[in-house]
Amino acid sequence: MNHPRLILASQSESRRRMLAAAGIAHVALRSPCDEEAAKAEFRAAGLAGEDLALALAEAKAAAVETRGDLILGCDQILVAHDGTQLDKAESLEQLAQQLAFLSGHTHRLISAAVIVEEGQTIWSAAETAHLTMRALSLAFIADYLAHEGESLLGCVGGYRIEGMGAQLFSAVEGNSFVVQGLPMFPLLSFLRTRALLAS
Repeated sequence: MNHPRLILASQSESRRRMLAAAGIAHVALRSPCDEEAAKAEFRAAGLAGEDLALALAEAKAAAVETRGDLILGCDQILVAHDGTQLDKAESLEQLAQQLAFLSGHTHRLISAAVIVEEGQTIWSAAETAHLTMRALSLAFIADYLAHEGESLLGCVGGYRIEGMGAQLFSAVEGNSFVVQGLPMFPLLSFLRTRALLAS
């Protein structure tokens, strides 16, 4: 019996690494979805938080046109302590401002994943982590950005907690997969139902 391929509708290095480390065979394809346009449309429709993350993940998956495959779309939303939703910073200067804003507070990271098969959404999941950022000095922020560089601009929140980003926090509630952008445990459960992983 031939099983469908799992297609990751993303070039996210972090998600590819997590899937590979968990033993999940997959192919990564860049989604042609215009993420910024979709986000603006969904926000105009009143979507926020988990609903927005799921809608964006679905849009990314639905935009990949293959037949007979399972298309995995993912998204991550950051909700600050005052309810503000932060997008990926466009420059290191903007990221420095974001980190100063998040400093000393707890924010939420919502990681959503959706699987589309033959144009139909057949599975979705979203999980949340709460991250408490310690009070950061401006000198630390400057050193951190100088060390990590523009690669951080691909991360909502501007950190990779599996690296030097761990130094930003005093506490994290939630599993590391969610922080890195994937509701891994629900995904593993679903893949077992489709015999893509051994039971």
